[in-house]
Amino acid sequence: MTAPHSTTAAQQKELSQTLKVPQFHWLAEKMRAGGRWVIQDLGAANAATIDYLNQFRCRLEIADLPASLSSLLSSEADDDESLGNKVQQALPARTDEPVDIILCWDLLNYLDRRTLTAVMARLAQRANQCTWVHSLIVYSAARMPVVPSLYMPNEQDDLITTPVTTELRDAPRHTPDDLARCMPDYRVERAVLLNNGMQEFLFRI
Repeated sequence: MTAPHSTTAAQQKELSQTLKVPQFHWLAEKMRAGGRWVIQDLGAANAATIDYLNQFRCRLEIADLPASLSSLLSSEADDDESLGNKVQQALPARTDEPVDIILCWDLLNYLDRRTLTAVMARLAQRANQCTWVHSLIVYSAARMPVVPSLYMPNEQDDLITTPVTTELRDAPRHTPDDLARCMPDYRVERAVLLNNGMQEFLFRI
């Protein structure tokens, strides 16, 4: 697979959108109410998101799975064990503290079903019985950027989304039933259809 053409700073500014995300807003209010949180961010590290999360009492783990996406996806040569090992190596080192919140952003749209199952199974091993998982799933649109976009929360708990390329690919358009089959350890706790045609989910272990 050839590398997609990256957008310039000017293109990123033009293509950026602000999403009203009620489920993320609810999660932010829950964190703001108090307590200490262990947060695992599956996206790439960016200063804006780190600054935003620093307002909470938390420990942040950044996985940056988009950076290892091409090697992470399953192949015919992968059995379940080898695929699980690839996922384990791509994730941050496991600690004694269980993860309270997992931020998937739009990553799940880019995982084939076997890899999606392997990733979420390994994350479930790091979770506790009250872990929340936030994800954005392409629902209405038939096409999406060829690689995951950047998502940065702002002071209003909205998400600024910025495509890193203008190239598009077919969207898998996972249904709730698809997700339930691929993520048997999780249940949908809250869901809403956003104005941009994505479905916003909060899953629970």
